[in-house]
Amino acid sequence: MGQLIAGNWKMNGLLAEAMALAKAIANGAGGLACDLLVCPPATVIRPVGGALAGTPVAVGGQDCHAAVKGAHTGDLAAAMLRDAGACWVILGHSERRTDHGETDAQVAAKVAAAVAAGLTPIVCVGETEAERLAGRQEAVVGTQLAGSLPGDFAGVVAYEPVWAIGTGRTPTEADVAAMHVFIRAVLLRRLGPSGQAVRILYGGSVNPGNAVALMGLPEVGGALVGGASLVAANFLEIARAAR
Repeated sequence: MGQLIAGNWKMNGLLAEAMALAKAIANGAGGLACDLLVCPPATVIRPVGGALAGTPVAVGGQDCHAAVKGAHTGDLAAAMLRDAGACWVILGHSERRTDHGETDAQVAAKVAAAVAAGLTPIVCVGETEAERLAGRQEAVVGTQLAGSLPGDFAGVVAYEPVWAIGTGRTPTEADVAAMHVFIRAVLLRRLGPSGQAVRILYGGSVNPGNAVALMGLPEVGGALVGGASLVAANFLEIARAAR
């Protein structure tokens, strides 16, 4: 299974910008050794998906609600994302956990809803700087995995050290490798042999300058890319670093 390079556009991109970025990525996506995914704002999923139809680039959402439908103003059901053309969805991102107070139980409920709607979930876990300095990174990530993943999970996990997101800072390569090896061990204990098939992405200020080193580390199954995914040339350079 090839590595997955996923671009999280976050709250960036009006229609014209999103379409230009999608087309630029599609134009350079041929012949890559990895799977390529972009997750634009929900308002442009359908047009971006149309622009990427027939290309190697898949489209995903950035969040979904656990309910199928109902009185949840401002939220989107997983089936709505699917109906708009998404095949993937990011869940439990640290910005959702922090800004919206999402708990592991809420993330797990969203995972179930996403799978039921035919979406592949990318579940994010990661520690804060204070937790790492206290030596609690494995305890924190282990707890998040236990609470966020169902026993039959078959999606993707993304490890994102919270303190590295958008800061330009990254853990050492040894630290990244150690955490990915730890996550793999947790997945194998929790899921059995099927845990080996779950790709573990690294997310935390991935850029063209560090992509080759990061993508070459043990158990790193790809990257969840934030700011660098908003520039087609940078995103494609990261993709070219994939195994």
